[in-house]
Amino acid sequence: MADRRPILILYASAGAGHRSAALAIAQSLRALAPDARVEVHDALSHTNVAFRSLYAQGYLFLANYLPAAMGALYRATDRPDAREFGLRSHLQCLNARPLATWLAGRRPALIINTHFFPAEIVARLRRQRRIECPQFVVTTDFDTHRIWRQSPAERYFTATPDGKAYLERCGADPSAVRCVGIPVRSTFRQPLTQRRARLALGLEERRPLALLLCGGFGVGPTQRLLKALMPLRAIARIVAITGKNERLRRQLQRVTAAARQVHIVGHTTRMALWMHAADVCVTKPGGLTCAEALVCGLPLILVRPIPGQEARNRDYLLERGAAVFVKHAGILAHRVRELLLNDSQRTAMRARALQIARPRAAEDIAREALRLLGRGIAAAEPPTSFEATL
Repeated sequence: MADRRPILILYASAGAGHRSAALAIAQSLRALAPDARVEVHDALSHTNVAFRSLYAQGYLFLANYLPAAMGALYRATDRPDAREFGLRSHLQCLNARPLATWLAGRRPALIINTHFFPAEIVARLRRQRRIECPQFVVTTDFDTHRIWRQSPAERYFTATPDGKAYLERCGADPSAVRCVGIPVRSTFRQPLTQRRARLALGLEERRPLALLLCGGFGVGPTQRLLKALMPLRAIARIVAITGKNERLRRQLQRVTAAARQVHIVGHTTRMALWMHAADVCVTKPGGLTCAEALVCGLPLILVRPIPGQEARNRDYLLERGAAVFVKHAGILAHRVRELLLNDSQRTAMRARALQIARPRAAEDIAREALRLLGRGIAAAEPPTSFEATL
């Protein structure tokens, strides 16, 4: 009889990247094992309302208004003797009792975590023998924080060799750590020319396109960045994508209503097309967004990194030559113009991006999961057509 226990993929809604990684892994699992029961859940939805709001909104508040405090917290908890771990872990477990009860009742075959919060809860439940299923831990930045090492865990998946080495230094069993990259959806890795992407989006073929990804910014910083880019309208089209932030989308549409060559896009399922269509991308150095851009070979212009994981992402991408960093909005237009007018630099950055990209990370994780469970695997993940996203 086939094993009908579900494979649970858990994330936490503190930033959009963890959910994107979870969906990418789920997509690959379903493609490789169509009969498998694969479920994606926000672990915070199984906690009490107050904790859920504090966890998700607290992250956004610190990131947007107190980034220095967030960086200090990141560094303080990345020490072997961090006292904050004990208190934080105790409070999390108290507030995650509904999650623990739910997990014990689900009896999953495997749990795959794309955030450290559910990984920590699962590890504690296993130590208490309340659940027995194996778990995977999937990191979502180019560097790794020790909070991702949760024991027991059968596999850890990191984005880079440095991340793997650091997890091992933090106590992870080297035989359990795999360096596969950050999981992205299959649409990003489909071969697509810039010309075809622009035709699909109804854009002019020849006019340069600067993409501003602003879902992670607040209204004020985004307006300043967009205003800084406005002088480029003489040579380029500027497209700002606000994601699910409707307030931000409406605000930007009001302030750019009369501006030519400026387009505001809200939540879209066409992000892969936009990245393939663009010449450069201005963004915060979030792990998932940057991983998607690398797979598309898109040169990155990084701004406003959150101290901690985003600053480390920035450093990694700068060291590899796939990005440039702009310290403040006053020189943003200058640096974007430089890059748009320098074909050889963009070509070199594109080559370096593709060199370090790991387009099959989600498939590699899915294959490892199915092997662990002894389930049949399709010969290859079927390609995803771009037309399905149009």
